[in-house]
Amino acid sequence: AAKLETSTAMMALTERQPQSEKKAARARPMSAKAVVVLCATSFFVGLLLSGRMTLLMPPPSGSVGAASSGHGSRLSLFSDDCEHRHKLDEGNPNDIMNEVSRTHQAIQSLDKSVSSLEMELAVERAKQNGGLGAAVPSKRGRRPPRAFVVIGINTAFSSKKRRDSLRDTWVPRGERLRRLEEKGVVVRFVIGHSATPGGALDRAIDVEDAETRDFMRLDHVEGYHELSSKTRTYFTAAVATWDADFYVKVDDDVHVNLGMLTSRLARYRTRPRVYVGCMKSGPVLSQKGVKYHEPEYWKFGDEGNRYFRHATGQIYAISKDLASYISINQPILHRFANEDVSLGAWLIGLEVEHVDDRSLCCATPPDCEWKKQAGNVCAASFDWSCSGICKSVDRMRAIHSACGEGDGAVSNNFAAAAAA
Repeated sequence: AAKLETSTAMMALTERQPQSEKKAARARPMSAKAVVVLCATSFFVGLLLSGRMTLLMPPPSGSVGAASSGHGSRLSLFSDDCEHRHKLDEGNPNDIMNEVSRTHQAIQSLDKSVSSLEMELAVERAKQNGGLGAAVPSKRGRRPPRAFVVIGINTAFSSKKRRDSLRDTWVPRGERLRRLEEKGVVVRFVIGHSATPGGALDRAIDVEDAETRDFMRLDHVEGYHELSSKTRTYFTAAVATWDADFYVKVDDDVHVNLGMLTSRLARYRTRPRVYVGCMKSGPVLSQKGVKYHEPEYWKFGDEGNRYFRHATGQIYAISKDLASYISINQPILHRFANEDVSLGAWLIGLEVEHVDDRSLCCATPPDCEWKKQAGNVCAASFDWSCSGICKSVDRMRAIHSACGEGDGAVSNNFAAAAAA
């Protein structure tokens, strides 16, 4: 009997041993990676469940503020949104289209805000790195003064009579210029320095500027074949000096109605990356010795090709983010022989809206005079044959009398445009 019991015990022990080994095999510890995955999964599931419970939890009874805060407000917003969507689904198509339009406008506004912030950040970085390359006073920690538009009048050392003809017509003097600037419209004659800084030419500008206070001085050597470089430097300096919605370049032999110009630009205030002017596409001139000869004509394709669309150089405007782009990238922007082509080349590869505004290129009387009588006052007038007003010093006053918008137009037009 004792042997039988011993044998039975041995058999039972033998049968249990494999099961114990299997249990031991199953009880192997989990890897560290599996533990992390399990913990993360549990965490997110917990968040999901708690979020649903929060949305579905009713406000505490007897609490007046619960309906407008905490769990109650979340439930209210959830139900309101569902009810709003349900109404849209059952409503007429006009309601749905209005909702889509409002959403599209909100997206456009957000896109412009983000673009402006990115450009402002990039400009500040460029300033700190010393990449502006313009004669701009250092004002660390201070934002540039706000403006709606900065109008830079491109001028030369030999053009004093032209400048005086503009001051006698459409460019305000003294206190009127200051008041205009307070309204957000900045007007300056833009000029660099001579090849011998401090010479007679530079001293003459110093004397004139001390009297008129209407110059913007650039760190740039003046020269006819340096206009592309001057334009690049002007936008760079203007962005650093004023925080404006638009930056305009105009020649000193063009007649401008400031009120009409500001009201035209105000139409495009909410659009990002706008390039406004009279768009053209002239031939690429490969013959040496002719006016507007392009030494790099071969870059534009076969002989006889035409330029891409760009604004004529007498007057054009670009929005803040485009001027900031030029400011940031000015060391690597290529300069062609013609300044208007250079600007067009800098912008042609970007997401830019080209606005062909023919009000910026009216002809001189009788054209601009007839349009004024018909109620369509021109923003700018010049003669195509002269790339400006022919004999502008002698004719500017007569053109202003025939085509000018009258006193007070700047304030009235700008106020109306801002209100719109």
